[in-house]
Amino acid sequence: MVCPLKRTWAPRGQTPTIRTSIQHHERLNVLGAVCVSPAKRQIKLHIQSYWHAISGDEVIAFLERLLQHIAGPIVLLWDQHPIHRRRKVENFLACHPRIHTYEFPTAAPELNPTEGVWTQVSESTASTAPHNGTELQAHVFAGIARTRRSPRRLWACIFASDLPWKR
Repeated sequence: MVCPLKRTWAPRGQTPTIRTSIQHHERLNVLGAVCVSPAKRQIKLHIQSYWHAISGDEVIAFLERLLQHIAGPIVLLWDQHPIHRRRKVENFLACHPRIHTYEFPTAAPELNPTEGVWTQVSESTASTAPHNGTELQAHVFAGIARTRRSPRRLWACIFASDLPWKR
């Protein structure tokens, strides 16, 4: 995750500049899941972040964490990203029948409620121009905490998706 830039106002002819010393290749990779209880009474956000590229091992570690924190069956809706289709991940899922997976079509972020979380985090980190990885992580985690604390924001992610969902 990198901090996006947003439009701002400035006097005519004076382009605003935001300086940062963070390198473009320095990015925080984040896995996340919006979890809804079967009775739809509770909604939670589970997150795991990494400074390195995410591999099948990180996906498996995230799924193990979900298995530890969620009792009963888990219905997992995710996109067809290659990281989700690694043989190692597929083998893990085959050994854990509590997890039932359904895939979104390729390039269909409008169906994925977690994309709404990333949009909210991007909004809260926009134009913050961190100077190092620690500042970037602080901004991203503050945005995640803001969304995580608010069931209203999490439900907005669900209802903003094009999934056929009824409350």
